[in-house]
Amino acid sequence: MDRRLVVYIISDSIGETGEQVVKAATSQFLCKNCEFRRFPYISDEDQIIEIMNEASRENSFIVFTMVIPSLRQILIEKAKEKNIIAVDIMTPITEALEKTLRQSPKNEPGLIRKLDEKYFKKIEAIEFAVKYDDGKDPRGLKKADAVLIGISRTSKTPLSMYLAHKNIKVANVPLVPEVPVPKELFDVPNKKIIGLTTNPIKLNEIRQERLKALGLKNEANYASMERILMELDYAEGIMKRVGCPIIDVSSKAIEESANIILEILRENC
Repeated sequence: MDRRLVVYIISDSIGETGEQVVKAATSQFLCKNCEFRRFPYISDEDQIIEIMNEASRENSFIVFTMVIPSLRQILIEKAKEKNIIAVDIMTPITEALEKTLRQSPKNEPGLIRKLDEKYFKKIEAIEFAVKYDDGKDPRGLKKADAVLIGISRTSKTPLSMYLAHKNIKVANVPLVPEVPVPKELFDVPNKKIIGLTTNPIKLNEIRQERLKALGLKNEANYASMERILMELDYAEGIMKRVGCPIIDVSSKAIEESANIILEILRENC
């Protein structure tokens, strides 16, 4: 029977990298009796000594990903004292990068994990913006970090997507005189609601261009000044009723409007 091999994976972070590397390596051998023991978030010398004492009693070797220099040095010294093979996965790569980039490493555990979390939060916010765009599902209003309200062509969707890339979950609700406002809107704290308005002349131009793109006549009610003024009037009444701040987006780029919204949200947190 093969003697059991115990691989100790030690890390000052979660230890996933070390485990994946050592499993890839052992797959190249007929190692039927291998056991992998992961020890994450190692932060002091006593923990390292305890692991070394355990490892010394077995047929073992150590794989480690320690970015904190002092802990890494202790681990190397203790492994040498116990005559245990210890493989440093991170240092050769970080040293090569240090020479190539001419930068010093941050030596901070778990950075890759933080980057992954940030990425997944962004994806979650983007999916949220798509799901709750244009008032599709008013149940999302209570879950949102911010709710944008305004009439058609006031940049609700582009702003929602831009803010989603900043990890902000945004729902938006179109204000149309003939369509009742979802009752859920009035359950959202007004500090989370942002009203969007615009210059009627500018909006008239935008809507006429929209009609052209759709192959429709400019005389359609959608682009008439009378209709636009009525919609703006109606929207202003809703915004006053809600008690939310109002941003005029008519002469602002998306980035500029988004920065104003972010500032409002920061102030209201």
